[in-house]
Amino acid sequence: MKYLKKIDTKYILSLIASIVVALLIGALLMAVTGYSPIEGYGAMIKGSIGNERFIGNTIDTAMTLCLLGLATAIGARGGLFNVGGEGQLFFGALAATMTGLWFSSLPAPIVIVISLICAVVVGGFYAWIPAILKVKLGVSEVITTIMLNTVAIQVCTYLVNGPWNSPLKSITKGTDYLPNTLRFAKLITASNLTTGFITGAIVTFFIWYVMKKTSVGLEMKVTGENYRFSKFSGLSSSKIMIGSMLASGAICGFVGMLLVYGYQGRMTDGVSNEFYFDGMLVAMIMNYNPIGIIIMSFFFAILSTGATMMDLTVGISSQIYDIIFSIIIFLMAAQKGISIWVEHKRMQQIARAKARKEVEANVGSDSSNI
Repeated sequence: MKYLKKIDTKYILSLIASIVVALLIGALLMAVTGYSPIEGYGAMIKGSIGNERFIGNTIDTAMTLCLLGLATAIGARGGLFNVGGEGQLFFGALAATMTGLWFSSLPAPIVIVISLICAVVVGGFYAWIPAILKVKLGVSEVITTIMLNTVAIQVCTYLVNGPWNSPLKSITKGTDYLPNTLRFAKLITASNLTTGFITGAIVTFFIWYVMKKTSVGLEMKVTGENYRFSKFSGLSSSKIMIGSMLASGAICGFVGMLLVYGYQGRMTDGVSNEFYFDGMLVAMIMNYNPIGIIIMSFFFAILSTGATMMDLTVGISSQIYDIIFSIIIFLMAAQKGISIWVEHKRMQQIARAKARKEVEANVGSDSSNI
């Protein structure tokens, strides 16, 4: 019951309304371009949960979005907005891949642990740079993380397509494939879902626990909502901000490792198709609420994986997913302004009604005196 009281009913209703409107607009676009919305959305559902393979792909996508959304939430809760998760993911993936290739002669469990540590450390370090610049020099972390994204992606692209490119000819350039002994085992045959999901689920639970059930999570929340108050309250605000950004980058690096040790198997310049930005938007839509991020990640994973099948079977472009996603984001971004406007109009009506009653009461008293 306590949890139910904390739920913002208006926001949830606005979110549901936004989703419905976005799906209706998507259906209208399908109809205008000569496709059946029922057939299109039917293919989307079938392509996301129609069989074990599709379900596995959807769960894998949801886990990626969820972890990256939580990475955004941790940074935001601590008072810093991490827009550089894509670059941190790239460097984490590259560090994990090259560690696995260079130390492949060691026992597999040891290599996996070392690779995980390298991915987390590299991702965290790359997030530490803009955090220090923000705390010590006041440099906007939004600008620095965006710029560092480009640096990371370009450096990784150069290395995997140049010095560290596999000598074996393949359709796409990239590093050598990791040995099968290091790769995560498939949980569902022919799908992208691997045993890495289990590790991801453990990390997700840990993040939720820290953010919601510990003093650390409370200190992060206080710092993020009111830096000056937290500082005068005796909290180590600067350390909390830097620590939250470090944790955010470490999670992104961890996701990079999950991708290459999972279904991808090696590092390429396409290791992430802007996964972080999708996860970041999921976090923003859900106001950085961990439970909300988990739920919404599954919803958008269904849309994302289902859109691919819709394109293949019906012929409707998979970009319909991007359109629906964008409309939901737009409507939710406008939700606060619309709510304020509606509340303002409501208060105006109440004030006018009250003023009208007072005028009528005064007129009535005057007439009785006469």
